[in-house]
Amino acid sequence: AGRGRGKMAAGGAADAQARFGHSVKGLLTEKVTSCGTDVIALTKQVLKGSRSAELLGQAARNMVMQEDAILHSEDSLRKMAIITTHLQYQQEAIQKNVEQSSNLQDQLSHLLK
Repeated sequence: AGRGRGKMAAGGAADAQARFGHSVKGLLTEKVTSCGTDVIALTKQVLKGSRSAELLGQAARNMVMQEDAILHSEDSLRKMAIITTHLQYQQEAIQKNVEQSSNLQDQLSHLLK
């Protein structure tokens, strides 16, 4: 009778050990899965960060190009303002010449009568 109990106790211990091994494997599997998920999330975050840096760099380059275009436009506007002023002076001079020529025509026609 003593031998039967010994086998049962040994069988129970083996069974408990098997259950323990199985639960440890389950916990390890969960931990590995969790670590894998964390690594994937971290990788996505790093890629997102590098993409953000790339986008910021592109935005900075675009701003520099825009700034150059704005400076060029300001320079063109200044030149156009100077040209406009010169054209106004020329228009005034032409108007004076037209008035003087019509006065001269009047005087000539007076003299020729």
